[in-house]
Amino acid sequence: MQIRLISPFILSIALLGACSTTHSASVAEHADHDSVSPSTGPVPQSASLPADAGSARARLSASPRHGEWVMISAGADSVRAYLVYPERKTKAPVVVVVHEIYGLSPWVRGVVDQLAADGFIAIAPDLLTSKNLPNSTDSVPAELATAAIRTLSQDDVHRQISAAANYAMSLPSAVHKYGVVGYCWGGGVSFEHAVRSPSLGAAVVFYGVSPPSASLTSVKAPVLGLYGGNDARVDATIPPADSTMKALSKIYEPHIYEGAGHGFLRQQSGQNGANLTAAQQAWPAAIAWFRKYLGN
Repeated sequence: MQIRLISPFILSIALLGACSTTHSASVAEHADHDSVSPSTGPVPQSASLPADAGSARARLSASPRHGEWVMISAGADSVRAYLVYPERKTKAPVVVVVHEIYGLSPWVRGVVDQLAADGFIAIAPDLLTSKNLPNSTDSVPAELATAAIRTLSQDDVHRQISAAANYAMSLPSAVHKYGVVGYCWGGGVSFEHAVRSPSLGAAVVFYGVSPPSASLTSVKAPVLGLYGGNDARVDATIPPADSTMKALSKIYEPHIYEGAGHGFLRQQSGQNGANLTAAQQAWPAAIAWFRKYLGN
């Protein structure tokens, strides 16, 4: 197995020179977020990265892009989603964002907006729509969201992700190609969606657990995995997935960012600077992956 270990020190030198996903596994994955990691305090916000959790609302309010809430028929039910359009002359591919166990929070909507800034039609389905939770179009109380996630059917989750993708791809400004990206709980769901959806064009997994190896035979989409080095429980699921995907001649490219913790894109001030370093490398890698397999 060849997994790329990326050192924060190497990146800092370069910058100076250049200027579960079974149901239970998916829920357990969020436990890492509840611990407090060492923090450097507020970090400068880069327009080329999604805002961290503390800055997401302000960034959204200042965004020049058009974002809107839509209600999408998903067959047996409907799912609410947040959609942002890129500012471009040509048609754009679609990226579906799978939220964390916190639900469709302002931070996740900020990720959607940043994907649009990078040229994609981005849409995030609210997978808790049917739960009728308070503040469900913005920020669900964490304890309610966590409890509600545990009651979701995986079949329903992936049916709603597909419905969101189909809705976005049917827009006049869209190319009929889609990718999926998820974070923490949503990262595991993203990899699992590659198992379930033969029409998926590309998947990106941010610090999410890998599906059982036996299920990977059905994967058609190339999968990029982006992980924190200080995330042993999630990282333990990388080697069996890597070995199996290689044996099946399927594309799986895992990257482990040395010193970074679980949830590094959301908490960019964590792990004494390592989370920010990981975010600075992981986000461009995700965008490059989608551009390679979905088109610019």
